[in-house]
Amino acid sequence: MRRFLRALPIVILLGVGFGLGWVRLPYYAQGPGPSRAVFPLIRFEGHPRYESSGTLLATTVEFKQVTPLEAFFVWVDPARSLVDRGVLYPPDLDEEEEDARAISQMDQSKIDAAYVVLGELTDYPEEHGEGALIEAVFPGCPADGRLFPGDLVSEVDGEAIASRDDASEAIDGADDGERLTFLVEAAGQTHSVRVARAACVPDDPEAYIGFRMVDSFPFDISISSGEVGGPSAGLMWAVGLYDLMTPGDLTRGRTIAGTGVIDLEGNVGPISGIRDKVLAAMRADAAVFLTPADNMVDLRGFDSGDLAIVPVSHFDDVVRALTVARSHE
Repeated sequence: MRRFLRALPIVILLGVGFGLGWVRLPYYAQGPGPSRAVFPLIRFEGHPRYESSGTLLATTVEFKQVTPLEAFFVWVDPARSLVDRGVLYPPDLDEEEEDARAISQMDQSKIDAAYVVLGELTDYPEEHGEGALIEAVFPGCPADGRLFPGDLVSEVDGEAIASRDDASEAIDGADDGERLTFLVEAAGQTHSVRVARAACVPDDPEAYIGFRMVDSFPFDISISSGEVGGPSAGLMWAVGLYDLMTPGDLTRGRTIAGTGVIDLEGNVGPISGIRDKVLAAMRADAAVFLTPADNMVDLRGFDSGDLAIVPVSHFDDVVRALTVARSHE
């Protein structure tokens, strides 16, 4: 008994240490993530490529579930903060489902960026490739989890698809509840997917199946994003593709970082974690940070040091700001 009592404090200390160092809390450490160089991730064929002398960075926010001990160190670290799990993962989705959705949002951001840039620099979408490109898939619709942004539809029920209009006509011609077979190309492979036709978007009664399409791009464009998800790299994909497809050099040898959602009209939307992304840019010694104009309110009172923060509301604002800066050099 005495031996047990002597050992009890050690057992308690071991238990407390285990709890502090290993038990995961429903909280995550949020802070600046790594910044990724954009130019090396963009590949295309069928158009001249003009390399840049500078660096373009897509900034990220990093999340990690914490133990009580890790939570303490986050609490005393001014560069990081603790966020509730519910902020990152909606209650109706588990982490795996949310991660898959984030990857889908990233794929959509690449398509939106390419759509905007090709519309600026070429005759697209009037001149386009064969097929219809899935740009977005709506949650809770028949296509959700079966078709994905980036899938190229080449046939619907055996009918060849040459354009977005062809695909729309094939879908509109089917009856409600009818199952349609889509032949799609993705990641170099071709497969068929059967999806029922059903109106599923409350504010758009004409949206059947549950996806939005654009015409296929006139030449191959590939953007590598790895396991990084979310829509907020869209602006930087667009800037990178534009700079590589045009003579001259928007970076002028500088390191330019940024973030922002971009839509098919070229509008730049706000993102979460803007302060963390500015910190990531500062750590990368960036000279300029491109931020959605709607995020400027979140940066009030924030000391960005020598980093010049440039607010933008539309893709044209970015090109104009960097071009004007270049012309006044």
